[in-house]
Amino acid sequence: MEFSTIITSLENNIFTVIINRPDKLNALNQTVLDELNEAMDLVYQDEKIKAVIITGAGEKAFVAGADIAEFASVKDDEGESLSKKGQNIFFKIENCPKPVVAAVNGFALGGGCELAMSCHFRLAGTNAKFGQPEVNLGLIPGYGGTQRLTMLIGKGKSMELMMTGNMIGADEAKTLGLVNYVEASENLIPKTKEILKIILSKSPVAVSKIIGAVNFYFNKKGFDEEAKLFGEVFSSDDKKEGTAAFLEKRKPVF
Repeated sequence: MEFSTIITSLENNIFTVIINRPDKLNALNQTVLDELNEAMDLVYQDEKIKAVIITGAGEKAFVAGADIAEFASVKDDEGESLSKKGQNIFFKIENCPKPVVAAVNGFALGGGCELAMSCHFRLAGTNAKFGQPEVNLGLIPGYGGTQRLTMLIGKGKSMELMMTGNMIGADEAKTLGLVNYVEASENLIPKTKEILKIILSKSPVAVSKIIGAVNFYFNKKGFDEEAKLFGEVFSSDDKKEGTAAFLEKRKPVF
């Protein structure tokens, strides 16, 4: 299968997906989302694929966020459906019966942090940075960030990070439970494969049931509320000012 914004490879039953827009810090546009969706369909269907690694191209970014320039072409009343589309693709990752692990090799911000959190667990390079800075654009996380960040690090810290828009480094992310391991850049993928090799030696039926059982702990209603609220804020004057300021490289005036 040929893709334009992602690179895929299969080795030792591990399917690696690289988000490949390094000139845009691997930002998620609709093409990336569509191709991620297609790649995950392949994961579900291909029996040779036993596990998945998702990472970013280059040394700077895993995924530095959504493609903000693309937001300008989305109508105000389409915000909720935009959120739902991203959520549904990330649900496909989260609910995959085969282990999906994020190897975070740089900035994982906004939609990139949300993508990493939809994976079953995360490893980070020492240069990784995490955050949900949507508030700077007059927006809120819309691809599951309000829910998964809270699940992973707790209400207080997730509230702080989302309301300030601040980033955290790899070591703090590990302390908070957002990532499982912090590794030097050159060891990030080898360490991820090492853990997956252990998992692949276990019963695939049991592993898939563990994924299903753990995911059952969380309530989908929160995601529906996130999409609704994202839709409301998407049509606000603050969002118009925030995204305009971002594209004009100036501070927003809310």
